[in-house]
Amino acid sequence: MTQVPAQPVTAWRVQFYAPVASFRDPLFPGVTRGLPVPPPSTVRGLLAAATGRPVEPVVLGMAARAEGAGIDTETYHPIAADGTNPSIGGRVRAGKGGMTIRDRPFLVGIHLTLWLPDPDGSRLQKALRRPRWPLRLGRSQDIVHLTEISRVTLEPAETAVIDHALAPADGHRVALAHVYRMATTVSVDRLTTTWQDYLWCDEPTGAHPVHDAYRDTTYPEKDNQAVWLLTP
Repeated sequence: MTQVPAQPVTAWRVQFYAPVASFRDPLFPGVTRGLPVPPPSTVRGLLAAATGRPVEPVVLGMAARAEGAGIDTETYHPIAADGTNPSIGGRVRAGKGGMTIRDRPFLVGIHLTLWLPDPDGSRLQKALRRPRWPLRLGRSQDIVHLTEISRVTLEPAETAVIDHALAPADGHRVALAHVYRMATTVSVDRLTTTWQDYLWCDEPTGAHPVHDAYRDTTYPEKDNQAVWLLTP
């Protein structure tokens, strides 16, 4: 049975564009595998850079897509955990698990839309206009550009256009969706990570029944865009 939120929500819709970005999947430590969509923890890190706070464990909705993808080749220099080999900057010597070359998947032309409900939304949109730190999406060199900020009302929805919206595991039953286990929050000391399963579609879906979702009727690309407000 479809569950519909009780009432509309006032939020800020914030849109970003990144020319290049990559999101490594930490569940595959021995393999350089990339995610096709930024994890919620990465997005909350972006918001924390804007406000200057250590973390921003806020409720948010998001949708993301990339125009293309590729694979780069990078040289990795592992650092010795015990601080040995100071002559080579603490790096592990060749032949002992040292320098190695790996492929790195990356995305190009990333379009990210966030929905930030009030009261946090008003605070965050002001910080994004004058961020405390550079806004990055993924690695430190992956600069992201803020393209639009709009105030919107999210209406409770029984059906909505899902497309590239990030949804909880029970958010809908579209056959095109893939399940991705991603980090939702990371502690300040980076010792604790909270994981959750999410649904994401890499192809347009059109309108479908949704569970516990809203719709943004003013989204510029399509009417009735589905929005799930994801809790940290």
